[in-house]
Amino acid sequence: MQAHKISGLYAITPDEADTALLLTKVETALQGGVSILQYRNKPANHKLQTQQARAILPLCRQYHVPFIINDSVKLCLTLDADGVHLGADDGNIVEVRARLGADKILGASCYNSFDLALSAQQAGADYVAFGACFASSTKPHAPVASLDLFKQAKAQLHIPAVAIGGITLKNAPSLIEAGANSIAVINAIFSQDDVKSTTQQFTQLFRAKS
Repeated sequence: MQAHKISGLYAITPDEADTALLLTKVETALQGGVSILQYRNKPANHKLQTQQARAILPLCRQYHVPFIINDSVKLCLTLDADGVHLGADDGNIVEVRARLGADKILGASCYNSFDLALSAQQAGADYVAFGACFASSTKPHAPVASLDLFKQAKAQLHIPAVAIGGITLKNAPSLIEAGANSIAVINAIFSQDDVKSTTQQFTQLFRAKS
């Protein structure tokens, strides 16, 4: 069980075709203190995804940060990354857990459904993600996840809950206060002029709570 690794700032890579620029942004975020990094580049073809993920992996190893692959169990296993995050249509959690083995991290999107979270936990997920918590430019039509979901998760789940969707420095504290173990962001850090400073401000929110 890798649940203890899922806390703090969870950075998800932007859809960036320029691998050199992506690596610069990723390393700057790692320097700023992200706790988990997920590689996600939906528009990229398999070749570019493999190239970029392969280049990011050693950076995550250098900074001792778990490296999660979005959707692709095959890519995770090929690179020996630390885990996979699954959406609702990305695979059966029980089957994926069997393929990954016990040592890999397995996360599951549960949108605004606590029942999905209970099922994911039972099926072998290491963490669940609820969102969109706020209006999101990445997924503008995503269902809205209320703060009450995190209060419920804190009371009833034994795996961490990650908040995602439209999160900013201004609204993140309400999620942490409600019980979110981790907050996942893309544009809130990677679209900023100073990625490192913004990342540090997010990580400070968790230090302030502890």
